Amino acid sequence: MKNIEPTIKADEVASPRAGEKILRVARDLFYRQGIRAIGVDEIVRRAGVTKPSLYRSFPSKDELAASYLRQYDLEFWARFDEAVAAHPGDPRAQIAAFLTRIGKRTQKPDYRGCGMTNAAVEYPEHGHPARVVSEANKQELRRRLRAMAAAMGAGDADTLGDGLLLLIEGAYISGQLFGAGGPAKSVARNADLLIEASLKK
Repeated sequence: MKNIEPTIKADEVASPRAGEKILRVARDLFYRQGIRAIGVDEIVRRAGVTKPSLYRSFPSKDELAASYLRQYDLEFWARFDEAVAAHPGDPRAQIAAFLTRIGKRTQKPDYRGCGMTNAAVEYPEHGHPARVVSEANKQELRRRLRAMAAAMGAGDADTLGDGLLLLIEGAYISGQLFGAGGPAKSVARNADLLIEASLKK
């Protein structure tokens, strides 16, 4: 009897491995060149997969961008939590450790700022999947910094927390503008001066 079952080609089925490869390539391109600047054709070419394979893993480029940012978010908080864990019960030292790491990162030649901040600039529409992820990350960072400022005993914890957030965002941008030797390298020192001034009030 003749086999009438459809034949499915291997490259027509999206494997978990293919999805991981696509995301890895997209992450690198999105971070270095921007999400809007990179088309799907460039991603599939570099990943060595077909366009149908990409769309079976990610229904749209918007969802691929959101997946990139969700992964970025996980890694961001892992670094933040690492700084916190290194200095238990000492929010001032925790902030110093986290910002020292940011300052060092801004001095590297491949630095392109914060992927979350970059995405928020690229996508002003609040309902866009990429914007939703980036806004959630920034809101949580603001919440944590305010809580840490309160734990330090700042008289106006919300203002101090917001001031620290502004310094961090400034470091992300100035790191791209000035590169090595730029003002972003001293973000931890400037944050400590701000904390010191706030605690004296």
